Amino acid sequence: MARVIVGMSGGVDSAVTAYLLKAAGHDAVGVTLRTWVGSDGRESRCCEIEDARRTAWALEMPYYVQNCVAAFRERVIQPFADDYIRGRTPNPCVVCNRDIKWALLLEAAARMGAAYVATGHYASVVRLENGRYTVREALSAQRDQTYMLYRLTQEQLRHTLMPLGGLSKDEVRSIAARAGLPVAQKRDSQEICFVTEGSYADVLEEYARAPIPEPGDFVDENGRILGRHRGITHYTVGQRRGLGVALGKPAYVTRIDEAHNTVVLGGEASLYSGGLVCDDLNWMGMAPPAAGETFRAIVKIRCRHPGTAAAVRAADDGTVQIRFDEPVRAAAPGQSAVFYDDGGCVLGGGVIRDVCGASEP
Repeated sequence: MARVIVGMSGGVDSAVTAYLLKAAGHDAVGVTLRTWVGSDGRESRCCEIEDARRTAWALEMPYYVQNCVAAFRERVIQPFADDYIRGRTPNPCVVCNRDIKWALLLEAAARMGAAYVATGHYASVVRLENGRYTVREALSAQRDQTYMLYRLTQEQLRHTLMPLGGLSKDEVRSIAARAGLPVAQKRDSQEICFVTEGSYADVLEEYARAPIPEPGDFVDENGRILGRHRGITHYTVGQRRGLGVALGKPAYVTRIDEAHNTVVLGGEASLYSGGLVCDDLNWMGMAPPAAGETFRAIVKIRCRHPGTAAAVRAADDGTVQIRFDEPVRAAAPGQSAVFYDDGGCVLGGGVIRDVCGASEP
């Protein structure tokens, strides 16, 4: 059996991944990437070293820690902060997976003579009939993490194992308990790893490379001033609570206008979009389409979005234009749009640049 580098976060998913690979006869080696340390010394929930080390000891497997704090700051946290102060809604986990986790785990694999890397993501790596590698949705829809993985390259996927794609979380915890793993009942993390118990404002203050936007105006869709906001970094598209302005009817953040330092408020109907324009594309289950080519796909705009059928057209300028069969709610620039085929395999995806209204073609 092959030597496999297992990315170990200290949680139950990566622990069971290591256990299953060892049980199958693989030569498993645990590696934790130390990505972030808070000012109080607290570790990121993606790199809780002591729990990962205890699991490795329990499984009698070699274990190493690799420090990548500087690279994580440069490639993940600072771009996240820069995007956020521009009024965008970035997803740092998508960037981290390709540029930090897989890049550095594969470097470790090359040093240690390992053929594969493995992670505890709920997804499956498959090779399609066209010869391309992609990720397929997990059997447990509630746990599926393919949305976060769409930026992985063909070379990264070629050397990746994901044993948990066919398991539920309950089954994973049951396996961990039967195996006597010390993290069997450890709770899951629901937060961005470098926003532990603080706020986005704390992150921006520490890492932003440009001035943080000042307070400005709430406006309606016609530009009429409705009140004052605390700064565009305090709001996201779709937000209703905590606006600090009373209009006598429900109001939602429908758009953030960095150029004018305004936050646009509107009714529920204004949150719906008929189409998107995406750039910064990555193609996974299909080759890059030629300019002018259109294909059908199920498009997700958030990790837990069930997906909406759409026509996706490759434009001459290297972007793709998406037209949904039914409008989608609360799409925002900076989010990722991920394209799936009917079998739950990722075709590709990109970053939302522009959002079209529900009635726009």
